[in-house]
Amino acid sequence: MVEFLKDLQTYSFLQYAFLAGVLSSISCGIIGSYVTVRRITYIAGAIAHCTLGGMGIFRFLQKEYAFPVTPLQGAVVASLLAALTIALVKRYGSQREDTVLSAIWSIGMAIGILFISKTGGYNEDLMSYLFGDILMVSRADLMLIGLLDIIIVGIVLIFYNQLIAVCFDEEFAKISGVKVEFFELLLLLMIALTVVLLVQVVGIVMVVAMLTLPAAAAGHIVKRLWHMMVVAILLCLLSTTGGLALSYQPDFPAGATIVIFAGLVYFFVIGFKKLKNAA
Repeated sequence: MVEFLKDLQTYSFLQYAFLAGVLSSISCGIIGSYVTVRRITYIAGAIAHCTLGGMGIFRFLQKEYAFPVTPLQGAVVASLLAALTIALVKRYGSQREDTVLSAIWSIGMAIGILFISKTGGYNEDLMSYLFGDILMVSRADLMLIGLLDIIIVGIVLIFYNQLIAVCFDEEFAKISGVKVEFFELLLLLMIALTVVLLVQVVGIVMVVAMLTLPAAAAGHIVKRLWHMMVVAILLCLLSTTGGLALSYQPDFPAGATIVIFAGLVYFFVIGFKKLKNAA
């Protein structure tokens, strides 16, 4: 821990990683709360795994044809397309929703693996995308993460009441004149953007854990949604910072350590609450 704090003041890559954890925690806590109360973690998982397709394609274009793009930008495109596809299927499709989500999940990953296999540095890139590499965050990635953060926070502040209505009581929201389909789409798009933020931090495989664990823990501490968001942000920040610090000196995978830390925080909250109720 002492070495981490010392190097944090010296090395820019570590400062970028720390800032990436802080910025991603904001959207993670807010959108994770919506995902938890709406019980749509399976949708978040499908969107997360689909991002591999966009990352693989953009990485291929970047390396093989020198296109001025980054894998993170590809993740944005893929996640938004996945969110739009899910919204259209939910509204107009006659197929089973779980079947469509499985198709999006598997096809997105297959496309990503296909393009990554044709790009130099295959194994390194694939591991980085699947399990995250927060220590490789660049200044450009950091700017994109900050921009997505501003968009998400701005939308939530403007449409807070409508999103609450859609999450807790869809029928009442319709009767009250809320455009449920529009706000469902908006929520899916925000989930997609939050997934992109977290992919760089913990990787595709563990995105769902970071979206749900801090928010679920916050739900055991407070009851009101905006309180839940604030606590979830703090728990996300604790997990990302604590996991990054613990992984640094022994050179553990940062993404996995962050998720383990978040899991320990979750179980600690549950255990503390049970002991408190028993007393």
